[in-house]
Amino acid sequence: MQCETLVLGAGIVGVCSALHLQALGREVVLVDRAAPGSGTSYGNAGLIERSSIVPYAFPRDLRRLMLYALNQQPDVRYDWRYLPQVAPWLWKYWQASSKRNLQRAAEAMLPLVQRCVQEHCALAAASGQQGLLRDTGWIEIYRSHKAFARAQADAAQLHVHHLRYSLLDAGQLQAVEPSLGQGAAGAVHWHDPMTVQDPGALALGYTALFMQRGGRFMDADALTLRQQGNHWQLETAAGMLHAREVVVALGPESNRLLSPLGYRIPLQSKRGYHMHYQTAAGATLNHPVCDPLGGFVLAPMNQGLRLTTGIEFAAEDAPANDIQLLRCEALARRFYPLGERLDVKPWLGRRPCLPDMRPVIGPAGRHPGLWLNFGHAHHGLTLGPVCGRLLAQMMAGAATFTNPAPYSPARFS
Repeated sequence: MQCETLVLGAGIVGVCSALHLQALGREVVLVDRAAPGSGTSYGNAGLIERSSIVPYAFPRDLRRLMLYALNQQPDVRYDWRYLPQVAPWLWKYWQASSKRNLQRAAEAMLPLVQRCVQEHCALAAASGQQGLLRDTGWIEIYRSHKAFARAQADAAQLHVHHLRYSLLDAGQLQAVEPSLGQGAAGAVHWHDPMTVQDPGALALGYTALFMQRGGRFMDADALTLRQQGNHWQLETAAGMLHAREVVVALGPESNRLLSPLGYRIPLQSKRGYHMHYQTAAGATLNHPVCDPLGGFVLAPMNQGLRLTTGIEFAAEDAPANDIQLLRCEALARRFYPLGERLDVKPWLGRRPCLPDMRPVIGPAGRHPGLWLNFGHAHHGLTLGPVCGRLLAQMMAGAATFTNPAPYSPARFS
């Protein structure tokens, strides 16, 4: 079997890469061991984060660091046994989170974030998935007046980017979300982001569009990829597949393929959980609600109310630990009358993160025809379509909508 371009990984980033390459005339095969959109692309909070101009940085405030050291916070948890392994990566992350470096990261990510909503809207319209998108934004809640004052100052600093938001005191928040309790001092309602009622279904819809346009999806293990002369070959369930070029969009699994090829990309997984709940009788939730300090998002989904947690640092194969979910659930119940759990066990996923808070997009470097698109951290759903477009433009030798240099894999050479 032959194809021009092989895309490894059918998460939202891989599917969107395949769609944009297909639109530029490539014959594309998309492969994965699992169903499209069934991994981290399924389990997220469903936020297309147009307002998240500044990346999630490593805290540099000594008081916060001391609190995290006690390992009792709801937004970040770590396994003590994993600390020696992850410590070098955390040190790089801390260095990249200085004021100057964070500003550079924000500037690098801005062209991608600015286009995220329009790129999703275009694909949703083409695939008939508009019904999964909502344009009502999302709400950040703050439990103290001091935290709310800081949030107002932070929002004001983003005025230069012309983001639309409303500041809500406790009474105004109650008017917007009548079922929220009295635990919040105030909130910021961000109007520019969109939200997704079923991220997994959205990825499936985009995959269906790719196949309607002539693309193929095949069951295969990416780790069977081999270079053979001037082309690549992959073992699939249907036989050996040969391709001229390959895109690695395997998210947190990417280094399992790249490390044996000699690449040293500092990819780290931030684990996270979710659980679905019934809506208590008479209660409503009109927007996704985020508690930034608590590290959770409560979002209305087709499957029920989805509670997503913050960050857990633990080994990839470490068993699920429900401590963080229990902490977030307890906080969420202070604000909202959650009903019964709907899932048998918590869902566990892994966010693929790089220490400088930007993805790798571009040629791998050592192997002609090998391209990379992964490391989107907390923003895989947000950036899937726009990064797919950028990669396709680069591979086609076309003019790119922004300078791709900040995302070059060569920065880790």
